[in-house]
Amino acid sequence: MDREAYRNCSSLVKIPRQTYEQFWSSHFVDYIDKELSYSKFFKKYLLPNHPCMFSRRFTEEWKCRRQWVTEEGKPNFQKLLQEFDETPVPVANCNAKEYNANPKQVMPFKEFIHYWKEYIQNGHSSPKGCLYLKDWHMSRDFPEHNVYTTPVFFSSDWLNEYWDTLEVDDYRFVYMGPKGSWTPFHADVFRSYSWSANICGRKKWLLYPPGQEDFLRDTHGNLPYDITSAELRDRGLFPHSEEACQPLEIIQEAGEIIFVPSGWHHQVYNLEDTISINHNWLNGCNIDIMWQFLQNELSSVQKEIDEWRNTMDSWHQHCQVIMKACSGIDYGEFASFLKIIADNRMAFLNACSSGDPSEYSRHLSETLTTLGPYHAAFDLQRVAHIIECLLCNEDFKRLDHSTLTLQPETMLQQIRDTIQSTRGQHLLYQE
Repeated sequence: MDREAYRNCSSLVKIPRQTYEQFWSSHFVDYIDKELSYSKFFKKYLLPNHPCMFSRRFTEEWKCRRQWVTEEGKPNFQKLLQEFDETPVPVANCNAKEYNANPKQVMPFKEFIHYWKEYIQNGHSSPKGCLYLKDWHMSRDFPEHNVYTTPVFFSSDWLNEYWDTLEVDDYRFVYMGPKGSWTPFHADVFRSYSWSANICGRKKWLLYPPGQEDFLRDTHGNLPYDITSAELRDRGLFPHSEEACQPLEIIQEAGEIIFVPSGWHHQVYNLEDTISINHNWLNGCNIDIMWQFLQNELSSVQKEIDEWRNTMDSWHQHCQVIMKACSGIDYGEFASFLKIIADNRMAFLNACSSGDPSEYSRHLSETLTTLGPYHAAFDLQRVAHIIECLLCNEDFKRLDHSTLTLQPETMLQQIRDTIQSTRGQHLLYQE
């Protein structure tokens, strides 16, 4: 990687509202069918937070494209049953609403496939409703399968790097659903990026650029469950819905990969019997969006229980607990997340300085070596920026810092020292 891609990238590129409106009005998303360098993807899509679609040529060599799909392009139920049989999988009912999502149950994989085959035979209908296998951690459950390879464009993935280090979770999923299954209106976890590859079948995506979702809130401030519902035209319930842009509509064909940018709310339909692979991911380009999301989440919790602020000595601690229960993370874990990301890159850069990056964690060195030391330096600059924000944040200051794995002032100095000591040899990084 050349350093030019990371020059002047210490903060995220902000796109003015009128640019979004011009983008929306054109209803155009770049379709990538030729070789694309990571540097160009970084500058043209990651930093501007701009969606795009990769052609099926980027998934041609995946084993799942051959093994999970029949010659007619349909799900290969026989092969899938051979591989997964009794495996417990999460299944949602698209015909039922639970808050702003679909209720889930866990069932054996073969039971879901039996349902799916009957659903097709009955003209894509069932008294059980429209069931959708989703958010299945297939890669975590079957690490030896290696049925796909994450494209290099999506390999700078702090979110899964962190959870892989802890060995407790990940954000890599398989979705399998019949024609008519769908996912209600939402933005992805922690306002992460996502990429989604259709192994077979077709999807329709409805996307809104960041900020447009605020026009779609009801009088209580809640987002709609279904943005195609006629009730959105009720000005008494959704007073600002007519001010929102029309959604960007994208049809995704079999084999194609869509890049969904950070904070873009979306609703998704399976137009055919469909299997897809989805990753949520974060990196230095959208970490400040995640940090803003966490601040907003904590602020919402604080408003909800504000009446007890003066009656509880541990009110601020309780806010963090509630925030983690609702969002999956609190400020303390966010600090731990930043530490692991920074430690990995400092170790990589120091190994580069010693002349042997292979000494450092084989798996991580594959990603970091591919992206190069300029990218590692960019990552450290972004972590340093967020740590500086934490040090200025009153809620972070209230945490018991003796319990944190990240000591922010120390980490900040270590990052600066690492960049400075390796700058002349490898980086020549320019802010």
